[in-house]
Amino acid sequence: MNIEIINGPNLNLLGRREPEKYGHSSFEDYFIELKSRYTNIDFNYFQSNIEGEIINEIQKSGFSADGIIINAGGYTHTSVSIGDAIASVSSPVIEVHITNIYAREEFRHTSLIRKNCTGSIAGFGLDSYRLAVEAIIEILISKKKNL
Repeated sequence: MNIEIINGPNLNLLGRREPEKYGHSSFEDYFIELKSRYTNIDFNYFQSNIEGEIINEIQKSGFSADGIIINAGGYTHTSVSIGDAIASVSSPVIEVHITNIYAREEFRHTSLIRKNCTGSIAGFGLDSYRLAVEAIIEILISKKKNL
């Protein structure tokens, strides 16, 4: 099984950026924990602050990965193009947010990518990614049962 994790703008600053909201751990440190927990999964991690690079990565992995976990950061609320890229691929995509976006500024309550995602997880800190991994596992198990 292979899962692609795509992080958007400013998520490269986790552990240093607003730790009261996002925690004290870098994503790279968390990624090591995630890989050690799920040794039977091949993870690929991609982060970019550039919208077009995120779209390219979705298109590159979206027909071969067993699932994609995306935290589009601020692009969640502004990018029609990332939503369109998600809609165009066959891999299930889970939208993830570290914070509860509904408990924050009103503009963050709108997601332009959510309708094209299989599901959405928000507000559980970095553990939101683990929950998304579990969701993808369940999707794949369910798919096998239906074959």
